Amino acid sequence: MSKLNRRRFLATSFMSAAAATLTPKNWANVVGANENIRVATVGFRSRGGSHISGMLKQKPEGVRMVALCDVDQRVLDKGVDNLKKKGEDVKAFVDMRDLLEMKDLDCVTIATPNHWHALAAIWAIQAGKDVYVEKPVSHNVWEGRQLVKAARKYGRICQTGTQARSSVAIKEAVKWVHEGNLGKIKIGRGLCYKPRTDIGSLNKPVEIPSEIDFYLWSGPAPEEVPDYPGTKAGALHYDWHWRWAYGNGDLGNQGIHQMDIARWFLGEDSLAPRVWSVGGRLGYKDAGETPNTQIVYQDYDAAPLIFEVRGLPESKAAQSKGWSKLMDDYKGAKIGVIIECEGGDVRVTSSYGKAEAFDKDGKKIKEWNGSIDHFENFINAVRSRKRSDLTADIWEGHLSSALCHTGNISYRLGSKKNPGEIKEMIKDTRGGEETFGRMVDHLGRNEVDVTKDKLSMGVLLNMDPKVEKFIGNTDADALLTRNYREPFVVPHEV
Repeated sequence: MSKLNRRRFLATSFMSAAAATLTPKNWANVVGANENIRVATVGFRSRGGSHISGMLKQKPEGVRMVALCDVDQRVLDKGVDNLKKKGEDVKAFVDMRDLLEMKDLDCVTIATPNHWHALAAIWAIQAGKDVYVEKPVSHNVWEGRQLVKAARKYGRICQTGTQARSSVAIKEAVKWVHEGNLGKIKIGRGLCYKPRTDIGSLNKPVEIPSEIDFYLWSGPAPEEVPDYPGTKAGALHYDWHWRWAYGNGDLGNQGIHQMDIARWFLGEDSLAPRVWSVGGRLGYKDAGETPNTQIVYQDYDAAPLIFEVRGLPESKAAQSKGWSKLMDDYKGAKIGVIIECEGGDVRVTSSYGKAEAFDKDGKKIKEWNGSIDHFENFINAVRSRKRSDLTADIWEGHLSSALCHTGNISYRLGSKKNPGEIKEMIKDTRGGEETFGRMVDHLGRNEVDVTKDKLSMGVLLNMDPKVEKFIGNTDADALLTRNYREPFVVPHEV
């Protein structure tokens, strides 16, 4: 059978056969019947490397790496060699469907590009594996919900890679706020002020390195070679973040962590009933599509969740002095969460292992510290077979990922507006006009004139959180999913 035909055969027959022969009941007994928990990692050039090291730390507790999978042969060979030097003899796979045929495999950790997350996790679950999947857990809202359905249907343990959920400090701070110690929450604010320089523009297709299987790399996305710089593998392996076909901008890259923490503090367990976004890709021209400057306003009934993305430094002068050290901040945070309450605020501004409370005068009144190992939490839940033991169950990952997606949908459906028009549109939103004013000021300091290089004001979208569909906007509903490329199709019936 040819390589291509075999891939299509596996996609259509293997998954259905696995679902027919393995039931949630006997799958749940697999790990318990073995002394070791056997783990494979899919995608490990970047974040996946942390998966491997995180699992190796669990080795004394009976965890063993048994396989690696990556579509880049060079990355794969290097990973296998590195583990061999550490005394770990692992199998190597380019196609994860071959990996999923392994009988002696209990868990799969996934750190591929975003467009692969949900499908890879669903396939692994259907093959009887527990899953640790990186954030965002999905590339769009619908496939995230399908992933939750799959985990529930087959009784699999599925952890989201939002490590902040394993923070003892944040957990205690959330409880303290919910007890009313600072009064009612007025605004939950997430911040992602992270330096993002331009990625350039070739105006021609990227040269795909021969060691990369681009058919598999593309997966559910169109197999169309992008036109951003990429004569080296590094660009293809990272700049996908800023293209809609593969990534979700900094909302889905860094911001998902802070979006998740802010929603945790707000205590919201569904998508917001209303959302709007404003922003643009400003300060330079390149092949990137996602905004480097953005506000997302998730309008919950009790209190809004306002998210801010800034990729430009504090000023134009700073652009030649090292962006990473000269970014803006808000109340001391560049990447963080500020929970603004009637009697002060709580800040998560440095690490996930620390949270601080301040009164209305800015005096620190309380501090929390401590965190547990996120990978260890996953392994413990795999052993107990209780998803309630997870600190970041897939449901939580789906909701916070989906908040990033709905914000981007509003933005993508927007149109260019003058700043005066935008102010008029958002004037009645709590904190919206003030946040917008700071954004315009920041752009001005970077010599971006928003009366000429206009911002895109997104569409105000109303959502039915129960069914996770928009009300009265078919264009927005269309962006809740995507057109999948055979055979890499997220199934309607998982």
